[in-house]
Amino acid sequence: MKTLKSLSILILALMFQPSADAQHTAAPKKTSSKKILIIVSNASVIGPNHRKTGVFLDEVAHPYVEFDHAGYQIDFASLTGEVPHLDNLEAKDEASNAEFLNNGGWKKMQNNRKLADVDVRKYDAIFVPGGLAPMVDMPENARLKQVIKETYERNAVVGAVCHGPVSLLNVKLSDGTYLVKGKNIASFTTEEEANYAIADVPFDLQTALMAQGAIFHAAAPWASNSIVDGNLVTGQNPASAKLVGKNMIALLEAK
Repeated sequence: MKTLKSLSILILALMFQPSADAQHTAAPKKTSSKKILIIVSNASVIGPNHRKTGVFLDEVAHPYVEFDHAGYQIDFASLTGEVPHLDNLEAKDEASNAEFLNNGGWKKMQNNRKLADVDVRKYDAIFVPGGLAPMVDMPENARLKQVIKETYERNAVVGAVCHGPVSLLNVKLSDGTYLVKGKNIASFTTEEEANYAIADVPFDLQTALMAQGAIFHAAAPWASNSIVDGNLVTGQNPASAKLVGKNMIALLEAK
């Protein structure tokens, strides 16, 4: 009887022992020494009709998840250090959005630091997501312009998507030229804005970037489109956010 009992225990143990394949399905999370600073807007309303706005969920969540899966350290800064607002929460159940909201990304974003208090030199890349909010507080912010100039000139990666490239406007390099002059750039387009928020934005972003010398690349409205020019990565719209993240990672891994 004792032998039969021991044999039964052994059989049960073998039955519930994970197979070699099962043991390898959950690979350990990647780790990396790379550091990313995501810089977000604090604006919550825009335009004469006081349209509610914020950081567009997909545009922060999709790159965040790409960076996180690459094992990068991700920190958040905002212009005031206050809790930012999120737009497009209707898409909260989309896979990457849900991962961002539920697995620590949104918590980090809420606990951001004021940009003026951050030593940006320790980061390998900075990224500015869109939403209409950056059109309110990022066109002229002096600290933001300084951070982008210094990050770009030390050959770290600078990324932005949708309305986020408004952060690149009015950035002057050490030689006095606009950063975007002669650069291949994508952002939310004039055609897209005409059917989205033309009555709310203070100016048309595509027109403003081109006025400072950007070589503008527009894909079909709402199509994925990301442009890489040296250490500068930009994207056209929410559908481009994941690709912007992937392109930034490709540059960082090549360094």
